[in-house]
Amino acid sequence: MTRLSRLALLLVLAALVAPAAASAAPRMWMGFQDDPYFRWLPERFFMRDRAVHANATIMKTTVYWFNTAPRRPANATNPFDPAYRWEDLDEFVRQAEDRDIEVMLTIWGTPTWAGPAKNRLPRRLADIQNFARALANRYSGRNRGYPFVRFYSVWNEPNLNLFLTPQFDAKGRSVAPANYAKLYRAAYTGFKQGSPRAQVAIGETSARGRDKKKAGVSDTHSPGKFAELLAKARPKLRFDAYAHHPYSSPANQPPTQIVRWPNVSMTTLTKFGTQLDKWFGRKNTPIWLTEYGHETRPEDPKGVTYAQQAAYIRTAVTMTRRNPRVGMLIWFAIRDNPVNAWQSGLMTQFGLEKPAFDTFSLVAKPLDARNAFVTVKGGVANPVVRVPTTKLAYRSGAGSRVGLTYKVFQRGRLLVVEQPVTTIGIDGWITIRPRFTPARGVTYTLEVEVGDVNGNKVQRKLTLVGVK
Repeated sequence: MTRLSRLALLLVLAALVAPAAASAAPRMWMGFQDDPYFRWLPERFFMRDRAVHANATIMKTTVYWFNTAPRRPANATNPFDPAYRWEDLDEFVRQAEDRDIEVMLTIWGTPTWAGPAKNRLPRRLADIQNFARALANRYSGRNRGYPFVRFYSVWNEPNLNLFLTPQFDAKGRSVAPANYAKLYRAAYTGFKQGSPRAQVAIGETSARGRDKKKAGVSDTHSPGKFAELLAKARPKLRFDAYAHHPYSSPANQPPTQIVRWPNVSMTTLTKFGTQLDKWFGRKNTPIWLTEYGHETRPEDPKGVTYAQQAAYIRTAVTMTRRNPRVGMLIWFAIRDNPVNAWQSGLMTQFGLEKPAFDTFSLVAKPLDARNAFVTVKGGVANPVVRVPTTKLAYRSGAGSRVGLTYKVFQRGRLLVVEQPVTTIGIDGWITIRPRFTPARGVTYTLEVEVGDVNGNKVQRKLTLVGVK
């Protein structure tokens, strides 16, 4: 290791043990992606319950376009066109939200009727726009029996030839970022048409790449260069967050590993965020870490020990929560699968919990994004506060009336308590207006218990901060 590398590593480690900065992310959506164990295998019901025990607040899955639409729909924007096959996805969404867990859906894979290969652009961008519109419409909260889905993203690791080809043209010129810009723009439009409240992420980039053709190996872009060229191709692209997979390289290295820019791991996320602002002309671009993990041995001979995996989770969460841009961290996957070559589960393939399972549960609990950290305008009476009631929305439906008890505290002193009645919004959350006037620079605790006519309840503990 060079002197410069050692110095950089020491600076990172010092940051980890320093007191938390005021700008640190106070809450974060944390959860898992594990398509086999959450959607297809017989153990899926049990595994969804394990996600609850791990204090997961979000579950991510890939919507394989080629499987969901194996033939061209007669009316592609209609989510109930008979060509669509949503059955296992419907179960996944319903089961997640019945457990009070939010859902994220990532679309990938062009069907043969739309394009030449799964990892190529469709011949008509209208096809992916229509599919995205149908998907978001189905889970827009407007269709009874189909819960609202809040989070979406477009494609998987488009900076890798494996998922989006070509990366370069015959002369070695970069083409993937511009192609992805077209793909993303069409899908984003469809998502917002189908569900205006949907939050859509761009990117989903892999942690590393080469940025030039090399004979005998698959073409790739580094995530930093890919994002820069993406912004140059379409600087005005709209998105709610930038999604990224900040794996170490190789993945048995700790989260504190120093990587060469423009590769992006945990240690270069701060620079990546600053550059995203510059490239896209934005401020404080949100970052969602939608895939991350460390393989273990003996499942993978090159993996880390069980104890190291647990320690790396704690370190990774500490690093991400110090970055105020990061609002999501999704671990891949919850359980090892003998069919999958990637063995980063928090449980063995036989269902035994590794030490990292308890570590994940422990670090996720205080970051529960459902217990939101909310800024309210100081000096303005009865601030508007949105409260997640995902489970009640699934069990009673959007538009249902619910009763609640809320209490506002300042430093443990009760300021107000009321028991109003309200309705569940189309997105599965409720809106309340606590009857008090927050002061600037003062922090309050809002405790809420919400119940429906069937006796189902959720409890939340939000933090309100008065600002200018």
